[in-house]
Amino acid sequence: MNSPKLILLFSGKRKSGKDFVTSMIQQRLGSSVCAVLRLSGPLKEQYAKERGLDFQRLLDASGYKEKFREDMILWGEEKRNADPGYFCRLIVQDVPQPVWIVSDARRGSDVEWFRCRYQQQTRTVRVWASEESRRERGWVYTAGIDDAESECGLDQGVAFDWTISNDSDGPLLEEQLERVLSVVRDCLQL
Repeated sequence: MNSPKLILLFSGKRKSGKDFVTSMIQQRLGSSVCAVLRLSGPLKEQYAKERGLDFQRLLDASGYKEKFREDMILWGEEKRNADPGYFCRLIVQDVPQPVWIVSDARRGSDVEWFRCRYQQQTRTVRVWASEESRRERGWVYTAGIDDAESECGLDQGVAFDWTISNDSDGPLLEEQLERVLSVVRDCLQL
């Protein structure tokens, strides 16, 4: 098993900007130092194979993914119930970079898996945005999705190391990211 110097587990609601924030961090650190890992990647890939769907279209922010989201969540839950670490193990195989960013931790079992295996290296980051900001980004509340564990599983019970506000009128994102990047640089001794 690989041994990273630091793991940042990001969580947040749909359209809160998790991918945007994790992409900014990777850009600042460089892809040779920092890998962005998505738990949804292997889930979507296997789901697409089993259902004969377009895997690449399930990865983007299109309406295509939204048509299958509810069924994909149920399918993923079945896999996790059988083996809570299934998707976590898949994403960390052969990752050479010293910093791992998991852009889409969604459940307590995700956080627990990383904390059990990489206790000293794991930090948690919650990306938060108001419902108004999320609506501006295309979010529409959907029963069965926005009230499911995949969206609400980390709303309670996790003491996050950082919470980043990603509202258009909120605190400057750069200033908030600098707090996280400072810890990364200390870990890497940069």
